[in-house]
Amino acid sequence: MIEFLAPVSKIVVAHREVLPAGTLGKQILLHAKQHELPDLKEVKFAIFGCKENRRDVNFIGSEINFDSVRKSLYSLYPGNWKHKIVDLGDIEKGDTVEDSYFAIQTVTSALLKKKIIPLIFGASQDTLYAQYRAYDSLGNMVNLVNVDHRFDLGDADAPISNKSYVGKIIIDKPYNLFNYSVLGYQSYFNPPQEIGLMDTLFFDAIRLGEVTKDITEVEPILRDADIVTIDSRAIQFADTGIGGSPNGFNGREICAIARYAGISNKVKSFSVFELLDFNANEAGAMLIAQLYWYFIEGVNFRVLDDIFNDENSFTTYKVPVNNDVLTFKKSSKTGRWWIELPFISNLNNKLKRRTLLPCTYGEYLGATNQELPERWLKARKKNEI
Repeated sequence: MIEFLAPVSKIVVAHREVLPAGTLGKQILLHAKQHELPDLKEVKFAIFGCKENRRDVNFIGSEINFDSVRKSLYSLYPGNWKHKIVDLGDIEKGDTVEDSYFAIQTVTSALLKKKIIPLIFGASQDTLYAQYRAYDSLGNMVNLVNVDHRFDLGDADAPISNKSYVGKIIIDKPYNLFNYSVLGYQSYFNPPQEIGLMDTLFFDAIRLGEVTKDITEVEPILRDADIVTIDSRAIQFADTGIGGSPNGFNGREICAIARYAGISNKVKSFSVFELLDFNANEAGAMLIAQLYWYFIEGVNFRVLDDIFNDENSFTTYKVPVNNDVLTFKKSSKTGRWWIELPFISNLNNKLKRRTLLPCTYGEYLGATNQELPERWLKARKKNEI
């Protein structure tokens, strides 16, 4: 993968030298010279940027760099972390967009195979397609969570763009997508037919107001994700200077989401797309840097509470609801809840790890009042198709 990676810019390397001792910049391993990658042994996180933005519907030839975000991230102090971080530099634009996709897929796949979590700085969000395709070699179905104001489904037969790429993820072989969830969508940015299609496909679509009313409700969705990605335009303009919409997540809310993504034992890659240079916007660069900080913080505090072959590690509850008997499991370590999906337990190996669906205590209480959990129903209906 080294042939696809350009070193971290000299500006960032120079900035790193003047940082105080103990900051992340002094601890992150750096790809500072061409073709000289740091040793990846015992590394848990690998930062790299993707500068491809030619499929942005508003592309007018602009170039992207991530120096401001890097400098902000490097200036932060780590928590009580035990994992090593490396910054691999950037993937420059290829001769074609497809060349860029291939490079992103190759680098991401190589890191995943080494059990290293890619932390991706992204330009236009269509490159998420390449991040997703990197999972092809892992052999499991994939749950994708997109924190976004739009669904980005688009027309699967039309050319891919940063507002129309999920359709390609759904229909292109190999078929690895099990579930697609959008957190924080805003109705006025989405065609009614896409809202209907999300429901028809039994995907999860949660409006901005629903998430901000009780942000803890999205934790189970993030706990069940393999990929978590954030469109920076899902954040309100006042906090980032991106996108132009006054409505969106504020800084505290989006950082909480990033931390929930980190504490999930299943999330294997994390990205933020639609980034700008931020040269004149220090606050925007710092907020994006803090998203990565909170994700890394979450990973460092992961607890293995989802291994269910030890009966002493959880409590099982059976709840009769109409003609069904729902089985809930509560972790003795963390108090987190799951619900069993017996209807997919005998399917192919790609789906076997999906037989337990993360849920909330509230969904358990709802079941005791004869209410079937909505995500459990969607999983069953998806299996019946």
